[in-house]
Amino acid sequence: MPLARPTGQIPDASWTSGFREMTEPWKGAVGCLGVAVFFAMTIGIISWQALEQSPEEWVLRGRAGGMLWERRRGALLLRALPVGRTVAVITVGGVPAAEPPPPRDRCWHDGGQFCYAWEEDAELRLSLEPPPAPATECYGVRWTPLRPDVMLKDCFSMANVSWYGGASIRAQRWPLNGAESPAQPFVSGDFGKNPAGYGPVVERYFLGSTGVTVTVAPDVPLFLSLESNRHFCLGTPAGRAAVPLRYLLCVSPDVAAAHRHVGSQLAGPARALPDTALLGSPIWRYYGPTGSAAKIKRGLQALGKRLKRHRLQEGILALGEHCTAVLAAADQVPLARRKRQGSARAWDPSLIEPLQLSVTLSPYASIASPLFLRSLQDGQAASYWLSLQPRFGGCSVPLLTTWKGRLCARLNVTSEAALSWYLARARGLRQALGAAYMVFEGAEGNAFLEQAVPPPAELAGDRYAAALAAALATLGNTTIISAGARDAKWLEKPVSDQSDCQDSQASMSPLRSDWSHAGLKGVIPSVLHYSLLGYNFFIPDAVGGSLAGDAPGDPELYVRWLQIVTFLPVMAFSTPPWLCCEPWVLNLTRQCIQRHRDFVVPLIVKYSEEWLRLGYPIFRPVWWLSPTDPTAFIVEDEFLIGDEVLIAPITEKGQTWRDIYLPGAGHLWMDTNTARVFDGGTVLRNYSVSLAEVPVFVKTS
Repeated sequence: MPLARPTGQIPDASWTSGFREMTEPWKGAVGCLGVAVFFAMTIGIISWQALEQSPEEWVLRGRAGGMLWERRRGALLLRALPVGRTVAVITVGGVPAAEPPPPRDRCWHDGGQFCYAWEEDAELRLSLEPPPAPATECYGVRWTPLRPDVMLKDCFSMANVSWYGGASIRAQRWPLNGAESPAQPFVSGDFGKNPAGYGPVVERYFLGSTGVTVTVAPDVPLFLSLESNRHFCLGTPAGRAAVPLRYLLCVSPDVAAAHRHVGSQLAGPARALPDTALLGSPIWRYYGPTGSAAKIKRGLQALGKRLKRHRLQEGILALGEHCTAVLAAADQVPLARRKRQGSARAWDPSLIEPLQLSVTLSPYASIASPLFLRSLQDGQAASYWLSLQPRFGGCSVPLLTTWKGRLCARLNVTSEAALSWYLARARGLRQALGAAYMVFEGAEGNAFLEQAVPPPAELAGDRYAAALAAALATLGNTTIISAGARDAKWLEKPVSDQSDCQDSQASMSPLRSDWSHAGLKGVIPSVLHYSLLGYNFFIPDAVGGSLAGDAPGDPELYVRWLQIVTFLPVMAFSTPPWLCCEPWVLNLTRQCIQRHRDFVVPLIVKYSEEWLRLGYPIFRPVWWLSPTDPTAFIVEDEFLIGDEVLIAPITEKGQTWRDIYLPGAGHLWMDTNTARVFDGGTVLRNYSVSLAEVPVFVKTS
């Protein structure tokens, strides 16, 4: 039989009634036990989170690497697989670092993306992007502010990573780790106006020694700061609603592969060579009298005769902007008046043959000049010059800025009429003066940002320099421009002459006549920086430095500078050797010019073909042949021409020896001075170098 179950009611006694019947001491004990259990559970959960949860969490994973979130620092990590090597650490600013993204992903349905939002601050979106080469993997990073007052800021750590590229600075460093710069708009600038700003060559491209590249989208209003040996930071300004910070991260097997796959494509496929005849032509900057056109003509003739006397008769005599303007004004004088003054022409180029002439222009006009005043009278100021548009009707007002110590207006490159007039003026000047080359200064910088005025969209960032360079390209490949622009064929570092032909009160020189990184030590870092960013055809600063009105007073500095410039595209002089040094330096100058023509120019022409085809730099850092050797990452006083010639000059005062790093393990290098052969991948300690020598090694295998 089945067991019978009691069917009575549930007894009245229960745990609640028992609890009510407890005495007060028992109730206290039970309460304490509950509190203890609660704290024990809380501590257990915290311990589990601390011990069991990883401080790093994968948020997006690809084939060759992935992105992680590090909770402790609130940082994104880019890690290469399969070895798990961290190639970049990006500390995130603008959002609460203590709030890590949870495992949930708003883009969970798409395996190639990760999305997360800090509800009141910003949204992060990571995505896998198409790679430029099979061995490279790329990740898109997009930060979108959710409030107008949020300033986005991502800082890339310099710990165990050497960084290259980005901006030129007054005292150039290679790598950038030793540089210092406050947060400021990432636009090209004039060191004469802002010594702490960025120089004529800036690119939104950064290369890390771990094989990582950072490329910022061109339409992002970007700020950059450099904190020495800590990090560099990319940011966007606050106050602009929903302006995202967007950049592309790519990781390759090593630093050389990273630049070949990503950085070499900066200039795009439409690369073109400039006038290579300039390569073998030393430039002699005019330093004579400047009071009148007649004095300038006599000074040019005298300089030409002196060069011929010293067997230096081939090259270019370069006039600064002031001297160019004086000669141009003389050409406007009526013919009858010129005849009375004894000259039928403002200038006869045959007077300095076989030397050629270069002249200088800028897009500025002094507000006291007849040109500017005439445009005001004709009501065409807004068409010809950059202008401020009124908010509530009325006339436009020219945007005034300073140029070489004068208050000036700047050419309106968005106006077809202004550009046509300017180009016609340049062509006429070239014809009137018989100039072989035209130098255009003052293309760099953003005049609106200098006045703290938001620029129009068509002139945001460095679009002024790009627009002007594109227009100047129509003048032919003998134009030289002072700002880094892709349409510029020849790039000249802004310099100031030793004479009054350029206004001495405005120093434009990025290099001083000394041994510091703002002087001689900055030459090779600048060369590597320019070439890495695709600007291989540049005119370096003059031998000995070019501070206005200050001739080089140190013969040793002059000689060491001369030895470096010998291996660059063009040799430029502001002070002739007979004015600064002993006669043997004049002989050395002749030898260096001849070596430049016979040895260096053919090398540059050879590797310019490789640049045209592949985009590889002509002047290369030593890590190009040793891309995994940490020693090579910090060598800033040597450079390669292509893959076959290494130059290791002296950059320390009074030194007649140096350590020389020979890159490329497995290669052999021969010293051209002694014919001795050494193994690559080694360091030559205390290598002897006399004052008249520069160590040059040729790869023999």
